[in-house]
Amino acid sequence: MTSVLDVGDAELAYVESGTGSPVVWLHGSGPGATGMSNFGANLPAFEDYRNIVVDLPGWGRSPRPATDEPLIFHAADRVLRAMTALGIDRAHLVGNSYGGGVAMRIAMTHPDRVDRLVLMAPGGVLPADAPPWPIGLEHLFGYMAAAEPSREDMAQFVRLMVHDETLATDALIDERYESSLAAHPELSIPPNFGDLTPDLARVAAPTLLVWGREDQTVPLTWAPKILEGIPDAELRVLPNCRHWVQYERAPEFNHIVREFLGGGAAAAATKE
Repeated sequence: MTSVLDVGDAELAYVESGTGSPVVWLHGSGPGATGMSNFGANLPAFEDYRNIVVDLPGWGRSPRPATDEPLIFHAADRVLRAMTALGIDRAHLVGNSYGGGVAMRIAMTHPDRVDRLVLMAPGGVLPADAPPWPIGLEHLFGYMAAAEPSREDMAQFVRLMVHDETLATDALIDERYESSLAAHPELSIPPNFGDLTPDLARVAAPTLLVWGREDQTVPLTWAPKILEGIPDAELRVLPNCRHWVQYERAPEFNHIVREFLGGGAAAAATKE
């Protein structure tokens, strides 16, 4: 069930499930994205955690703010306020794409609020030669710019997010398309997400980067800058997988993330 938090100058919708150490899940910026569309299928594997699945400002049921602030910076501050309102002093953060950028920003500005950090092909750190944009970002920005995007526009976008295109089902396309029409972004193209590059070294939390080898949206070639910039970072690459790692490779993703949140393979073996 979706709840709504008043965080001062904004409202954030979220879904809560499970009990235990808190995990805040932060979704990507794709059209029709919501917290549950990104992570709903993963939650059953994390019911021994307190899961807070957020709709970031302007997506899902969270209203779009009127702000000139970089979107990642703005969202990070509102997520921090939501954590405080929910009585969460410190949490694991799991962020996909844009949500990964939001998670990094929180870890940079408030390291005391972050336990462990999981980033799936995170945004906010661009190579020096971008643009041109990868084809996945081209389609994302094109959809955002369209006054009346079509269902076929959504179908093309969804197919670019997965390596196995049979996973781009009609039901998934319809769900994302209907959600995108309900909250169609009114953003400059490309959006002003903000640049996290100068502050990567400020991320003190142990960090797991998870990437699809065939990602056409935030390519694997963008990973080294983040891997080298964050002091305590490691990288896992999943083959035959594109941008939606948590969806396309859910069992492997769930296993890898659970192991990491538990302190790594050595800690897991000790518990057993």
